[in-house]
Amino acid sequence: MRQRIMAMDENEAIKDPVLLKKSLVVLAVTMTGFVFHGMLHLEPATIALAGAGLLLLVSGIKEPHHILAEAEWATLFFFIGLFIIIGGVIKVGLIKWMSIQVLELTQGNMFATSMVVMWFSAFASAIIDNIPYVATMNPLIIDMAKQLWPNLSGVELLHHPDLMPVWWSLALGACLGGNGTAIGASANVIVVGIAERSGNPISFKKFMLYGMPFMIQSVIISMIYVWLRYYVF
Repeated sequence: MRQRIMAMDENEAIKDPVLLKKSLVVLAVTMTGFVFHGMLHLEPATIALAGAGLLLLVSGIKEPHHILAEAEWATLFFFIGLFIIIGGVIKVGLIKWMSIQVLELTQGNMFATSMVVMWFSAFASAIIDNIPYVATMNPLIIDMAKQLWPNLSGVELLHHPDLMPVWWSLALGACLGGNGTAIGASANVIVVGIAERSGNPISFKKFMLYGMPFMIQSVIISMIYVWLRYYVF
């Protein structure tokens, strides 16, 4: 297997060098747009669609039907439904209520808050998308910080040394939690869709059997890291 892979010539995979160069230029422009989307006052989705449209224009393809047919429509519609459900859950206040209960459980103990936020974020992100979850948790953590340090505000409040492990716990838990299930991260859903189209379907149960132990191990390592960095040394 290794000899066969090493014998492959990557140049043979390039069928259209001109289109490759055009694609790289459009990719660079799109990535730049993602970086400065806040300054441009544009949503990332707008920039992504603009990049896709620009590539279709510069590629010179007159009939894009076969390209559109190759899109992961099942995955796209899955995301549409997923975000509708997540939006409804957030709108009724379920995520906010759960987050408040988690923060009240620790009663101001910052170490306990960090650990609970990390583990709660990990399992929550394995079920729902981590972006709306983090967007919901941010103001709750800020409100908690205002109650603990009412005399501080702005950067001094957000960068308070005792609050930093909570931010890191939120980031690590929400990020690594996406590895737990097939719907925990956008990349997971896309890979599962590609695998199914290639004739190698990955069931939700099978993905979780591999992903959940890996998620738990990585969160344990992150927990030890936060503990050692902020509470030991």
